[in-house]
Amino acid sequence: MRIGVEEEFHILQVESGLLVPRADAVLCRLPRRTFTKELHQSTVESNSGVHATLAGLYADLTRTRRRLDAAASSLGLAVVAAGTAPLAPAASGPPSAGARYRHMVEEYRQVADEQLICGAQVHVDIPDRDTAVGVMCAVSPWLPVLLALSASSPFWQGADTGYASWRTLLWQRWPTSGPVGCFRSAADYDAAVGDLVRSGVISDPGMIYYDVRPSAHLRTLELRICDACPRAETVVLVAGLFRALVTEAIELPESGAAVCDGRHEWLRGASWRAARSGLEGALVDPRTHREAPAADVVRGLLARLRPVLEANGDWQTVNDLTEAALADGSAAERMRRTAREEDLLACTDLLIAETRGERRQRRPASVTRKVARFAAGAAGSGAPEVLGS
Repeated sequence: MRIGVEEEFHILQVESGLLVPRADAVLCRLPRRTFTKELHQSTVESNSGVHATLAGLYADLTRTRRRLDAAASSLGLAVVAAGTAPLAPAASGPPSAGARYRHMVEEYRQVADEQLICGAQVHVDIPDRDTAVGVMCAVSPWLPVLLALSASSPFWQGADTGYASWRTLLWQRWPTSGPVGCFRSAADYDAAVGDLVRSGVISDPGMIYYDVRPSAHLRTLELRICDACPRAETVVLVAGLFRALVTEAIELPESGAAVCDGRHEWLRGASWRAARSGLEGALVDPRTHREAPAADVVRGLLARLRPVLEANGDWQTVNDLTEAALADGSAAERMRRTAREEDLLACTDLLIAETRGERRQRRPASVTRKVARFAAGAAGSGAPEVLGS
């Protein structure tokens, strides 16, 4: 099965680490087939090609990130792949141009204003929509584990939230976000989506923000639960695991694995636990519905998927990336360590470097102190004015 990825990136001032509404300027330097705008002008999205191998996906992601970084750097800016930017303001500037985005801001107000978050979405080929709906149900219990692997948003408005993925908590305020239920067929699923559109709660099927969904415009199943990931390797790991979960679900009658029991009421709690703890605490084990150390749950998923990963030729890559992720800790933990040892501006530098595929170089202490004072003053002077400058 082929895979593809959509990645969202924050646009920052290098000196201050603050978000800036410069998406149009950055996009003017990039091909529109690969890059596009998002709700807020401080965010851009990239769309990968379609790949049969994880190696091909990784090469695509790193090449795309280099191209985006070059475009931003030419304007004195930087881009960051993370659920939230550590020094994000409390509110956004004007939305990106377009009637759909204007409607979202007018209808959802502060929920839309504070949508200063970035995710990574993985698409996997699927034979048809009926299969997609059945697989959606089967893979849902394991999606919080993928969230934990991606967690990269511990900070919000310059403060530590106590969560590994604060983006998840912000995202779950939308009326159609979170775990999806089980449906008997694509017709049932489409009818439920149609009811939501007719109710006026959402304006179109593209506003279905479930953790996983059949794509509205592609013949794929789309994973949506994950934070944007500073390291491209993490995206590849999540993509490899998700493809294996989808493959396993399609082959369930042959493999003899247990099918979903249709009970998803526990999943919101499991997602909350993953957002709270990341890889550094406990997760809810889908096999027992009980807490277990994150490493045990992740390795349990890996062991379950090993036959499929081996058949795909992905076992060695996914196993190596999994062990590296468990050894290094989540992006959220790396960010916290940097903030404890230095400050949030250093944390932003870490994200910029990892997004580029590099290791961070420390700024001189004198520069760090000056920029920290500038950032604090700018944040205190009112976020809309800073973003609009």
